[in-house]
Amino acid sequence: MTPLTEKAASADLLASMNPTKSTATSVASVSEDRFLKLLVAQMKNQDPLNPLDNAEITSQLAQLSTVTGIDKLNATLEAMMGSTKSTQSLQAAGMIGRGVLASGSTVNLSAGEAQFGVELSASADRATVIIRDSSGRPVRHLDLVPSPAGVVALRWDGLTDAGVAAGDGAYALEVSAVAGEQKVSATTLAFGVVTSVSGGAEGLKLNVKGLGALSINDIRQIL
Repeated sequence: MTPLTEKAASADLLASMNPTKSTATSVASVSEDRFLKLLVAQMKNQDPLNPLDNAEITSQLAQLSTVTGIDKLNATLEAMMGSTKSTQSLQAAGMIGRGVLASGSTVNLSAGEAQFGVELSASADRATVIIRDSSGRPVRHLDLVPSPAGVVALRWDGLTDAGVAAGDGAYALEVSAVAGEQKVSATTLAFGVVTSVSGGAEGLKLNVKGLGALSINDIRQIL
């Protein structure tokens, strides 16, 4: 093999070991075959006075092993991601018809009953929930003593502080909590029923009546 031919073969060999992004879709099936054919051709036609460098061949073999390993790893990861998405879809579909609690500041009273919740960042000696009507007037005060950290699911019987039945409709929620003299961070949670599941660029979404499209991470509790 002439020096020019040997250089061309070497360049072709190296090109097969370092495919561009557009031609690297099947490295494991194409590059290995090309590599072995070119290597055998080089060895058959090498100059006896200037044989191939063993170190260079070893390096090229190592590159092939690395590229092949990465290609197989990517294929494995893609398969795992596909399996995970399928599992998540099945789990999400199983939530259709279930009630959930998510961040929200309203509660809907219907037939004298309403569900909602609060989430406390730490345990509190006392927590108070205030339910207000559309004009902002306090309708009912609910005291939680003591209150553990985390999510607490609550029900409202529809009665005002005076014991009179409140009318059906939407009411505003407000919560405050303290531990000793220290204020505890608290969040109100709205209730809704999962009606369907949809997927898109942002991942799976649970469509919750009254709360909109929520991700799995938005759900604070499943009832």
